[in-house]
Amino acid sequence: MIRLQSYVEDRFVEGAAPGRSFVDPVTGKALGTVDSTGVDCAAALDHARSVGGPALAAMSFAERGALLGAIADALAARRDDWLAIARQNSGNTTRDASIDVDGGIATLKYYARLAAGLGSARRLIEPGSDRLAKGPFEARHVWTTRPGAAIFINAFNFPSWGLWEKVAVAIVAGMPVVAKPASGTAWLAEAMVRAVVEAGVLPAGVLSLVCGAAEGLLDAVEPFDCIAFTGSADTGRMIRSHPAVLAANPRVGIEADSVNVAVLAPSATPEAAAFERLVEQALAAVSVKAGQLCTNIRRILVPAGVKDAFVAALATRIDGLVVGDPALPEVTVGPLVDEKQLRAAFAGLAALAPETRTVRGGGIPAAVHGADVGEGAFLAPTLLVADTGATLSAVHDVEVFGPVVTVIPYASLDEAVALAARGEGSLAASVYGDDANEAGEIAARLAPFHGRVLTVDTEVGRGHTGHAIVMPQCVHGGPGRAGGGEELGGLRGLRFFMQRTALQGSPTMLAAIAADATEVAL
Repeated sequence: MIRLQSYVEDRFVEGAAPGRSFVDPVTGKALGTVDSTGVDCAAALDHARSVGGPALAAMSFAERGALLGAIADALAARRDDWLAIARQNSGNTTRDASIDVDGGIATLKYYARLAAGLGSARRLIEPGSDRLAKGPFEARHVWTTRPGAAIFINAFNFPSWGLWEKVAVAIVAGMPVVAKPASGTAWLAEAMVRAVVEAGVLPAGVLSLVCGAAEGLLDAVEPFDCIAFTGSADTGRMIRSHPAVLAANPRVGIEADSVNVAVLAPSATPEAAAFERLVEQALAAVSVKAGQLCTNIRRILVPAGVKDAFVAALATRIDGLVVGDPALPEVTVGPLVDEKQLRAAFAGLAALAPETRTVRGGGIPAAVHGADVGEGAFLAPTLLVADTGATLSAVHDVEVFGPVVTVIPYASLDEAVALAARGEGSLAASVYGDDANEAGEIAARLAPFHGRVLTVDTEVGRGHTGHAIVMPQCVHGGPGRAGGGEELGGLRGLRFFMQRTALQGSPTMLAAIAADATEVAL
């Protein structure tokens, strides 16, 4: 039985209590336990600020980037180990695990290259100056590292990528990290951090990990800390309203649940290439990681005249999916991560039931390949259809975090945009249309309600990364119920961990400051 440890103050420590179990979602059997009882989170944060912070602050951007490259190399050397853990603890197929594991490593490498390009400087300065008076008195804006710690509270669905994409940006910005992975899938995060520690590639205090409930972590926040959370809107509200967070006023970034949307353009027909591209992405939504992606398609808006054809085409593709043990190469859909998530999915389906009809799935599969359906957390890929969207509420509000999509017809472009907006803010939307002008208009109208909008026209074809895939070059986050946060986006991600200050003075003084900074538009 595995017993996960926390890594704080540069040593691994066990919790004092028995802790909670984490399981193999294929069999439901416990793999190990996780607990942080007795771990001094306040001391961990103080160590990060007082030891890790100064070590990073003394480094140039390029030197920090070299740290990321070394982390990536240490992780890449044991890729097969991480894929095996993702299969055992998250129920991932090889494809699913690659998105998490390879995605995390690739993001580290991407930010390593960005940091190298920033050179030997330790601060950034924005281009241009602003004249403030008739005489030689001007202003420029400089970005410097905040003297706190980056606190990461991560979701269960991406224990690798969710950790390393945040770590990458924070280290480039110069902030040490104290991360808390979700307990149900913390094994992968703990094993990866252990490998990085064993490789000896990071200065003391730069990276800490708390495995378990992390009691006292938020109680210990200070004004210059940054908290980045990924998870439910309810937990996000709890973090924002925590007394210590309200008192200290650290930066808080929330990425919460959202009812993401895909839109088939009004001119699309069943024969159109755009129609097929959306069918492909809808199939991915009910198969990749068993639908457990925060950016996954949840609502599919199609012209009323093609609804039946679209539903029939997608249903036929779903019939070809194989649900079962992800260790088997023929299996295309694994289980949900545990029984708790399965119960939550059933609760969501029950909320959607009065507004939809079930075309495929809707419950536990009749049988699964290579496993016992009664033991694992299996949910059949589910296709729901609504007769209208305008008068419904649950389909726009309830996110079933699993392999579930709902097709909703619309009568006009104005209605499609209005229905998309009923999600009240989402992480991602996608638009499928063979006419680039039409697709562009839809994307522009959806933009205020979404953090990212993917458009797929005939020029893009299949040459896109997918609705659900987050790329480090693009910002990730969303307005409204999606949390209002923003991360990644290349150098844009540094803004969360750095302080922008307006420096006022003589052109000579400002030039001296600029000489020791890298000029970049943030």
